[in-house]
Parts: sequence; C-alpha cells; structure tokens
Amino acid sequence: MELIRGLHNVRARHRGCVLTIGAFDGLHLGHQAMIRVLREQAQAYALPATVLSFEPTPREYFARNAPPPRLSRFREKVDALAMLGADRFVCARFDERLRCMEPDAFIRRVLVEALGVRHVVVGHDFKFAKNLAGRVDTLREAGAQLGFEVTEVPPFELDGERISSSRVREALCSGDLDRAARLLGRPYRMTGKVVHGGKLGRKLGFPTANLRLHRRASPLAGVFAARVSGCGLQNAAAVASLGTRPAVQGQELLLEAHVFDYEGDLYRQYLHVDFIARLRDERWFPSLDELVEQMHKDAMLARKALASG
Repeated sequence: MELIRGLHNVRARHRGCVLTIGAFDGLHLGHQAMIRVLREQAQAYALPATVLSFEPTPREYFARNAPPPRLSRFREKVDALAMLGADRFVCARFDERLRCMEPDAFIRRVLVEALGVRHVVVGHDFKFAKNLAGRVDTLREAGAQLGFEVTEVPPFELDGERISSSRVREALCSGDLDRAARLLGRPYRMTGKVVHGGKLGRKLGFPTANLRLHRRASPLAGVFAARVSGCGLQNAAAVASLGTRPAVQGQELLLEAHVFDYEGDLYRQYLHVDFIARLRDERWFPSLDELVEQMHKDAMLARKALASG
C-alpha cells in the first residue's frame, strides 16, 4: 500500500482513484465492510482503492484539551489498511484551512483537482467540510456535474447493534473485551516498540516487555490476560498491565507485558499485544511482597483465562 502524507505530496500520477473518506479509528467491522465495497468499486474501475483520512482526526482537533482516546495510532491504522487491501492511503493534515473549507471547495480542490476521483464510497451519515454542511446528497449533486459517482454504504449492524468507533471505545472503557472483540472482528490490539524500563519486574521474577505507546489517553486500563505477537512470537500467552503504574508511582502511560515461559531479548522490537480478558484495576501496594503476591495471582488468572478462551 502506498502512503501519501499530506495533500501537498499528491502528484499528477496519483490522479484517478476510487475513494473513501473517514477517520477509520479502530478499523472495526463497519470500516471493514466499507473497505470491501471500496475494493469492489476500484476493481470495476481498474483504479486504486484509496483511503483519505486526517491527522489529527477532526474530533481530536475540536477537542484539543480532552480528545477522545484513540483506538488505533497512525502506524496501527496504516498496517490495518494495508492488511485490508487498500492500495493507497492519503493522510491529510486537518488544520484551520481544511476546517474552514466549504463543501463545494473541498470537493473541487481535494477530490477532483488533487485526487481525480471517479467514484466515492461513504457511509449513509457521512458529513464533511465547514460546519459539517456537506452530506451524501451534496456529493451526489457535485458528482453529476463533475464526473464522479457515489456509493452510499448502509450502517453495519451486529446482533441488532450498529457498529461504531464510539461503541468500541465504550466497550473497552467498561472492560467488556468480548463485546469490543465482536465489534472489531478481532481482539483489541495495541502495538509499540519495546524500550528499557526500570527492570523491577525482572528483579521480582516477572520480566516484562515495556511498550511506549505515544498516546495522550488510552481507551482502557488495568491488568489483562493477553497474547503477544512479533519478533518470532505468535499469540504467545502473557499477562499485561496498562496504565501509569501506581504501584511504583509511575506517571507515563506504559504497557508492560510478561510473556509466559519466554527468555529472549525483545528490546527495540515492535510487538502487538492483543487484550483477551480484563483481570483487575491498577492499584497501589504498600509493599513489594504484596505486589509480588498479586503478580502471581494475576499470572494464574491470566493463564486460566487464556486456556478457557
């Protein structure tokens, strides 16, 4: 998949595509359905299946002081879109200029002049441009004049529930990982690079891979049964802690994963951590002995949860 960062990097050779537009946070089952339709239309036109998204996301831009927790970081989104079969990912910077662009200007400058769009695939509730004044009908009317077609994808439902990033976020915040996995079509995953930590876990008999997440906020926190992949590992059983580590007066958001029965070197490697079951909240312990006792309990519960799952 070709990644284009910034509309200023779109070249003449990129003109001509079948396009979908959105935040695509989490790439849940509804997003996956959208990408399937995108690919079908792209195949019919013999043009690249192209995704247009934004950094920061519009929601983050409008709630800069307290943005909603992201389901997926930029790197994770790129990897997921590539796996789903997108040919091209155009990531535009969301700023004041883009925010203030009227619907007709957005369509002409971005979709037609920059990308040479031939077909647009969007959801039934798609809104865009200044004050969210643009709608699906706006696209259809413009397409009739400017030479592109529009496919409106109906809402994707599972067991009578409409799937959305907000619902996935709600499930994660409440610790309902089974519901989140159903909405996503897979266990919720975080990816990060293993960095050096204080090595306290190793001293206590529980060496951990410490993943720096580069997130302002997380949609979930606590101690979890998990599976780890990457660097030769494939769905390896683990117990993981996600949060600021109150047991050691930590401040930075960190994901720590103890992979059972593993002794290799994971430093500087990228790992994927799939959250399978939530075991408990993070909490402070008055002594290291009590912390170690709880770690043994967590490990036992994680093994049990993973064996039954």
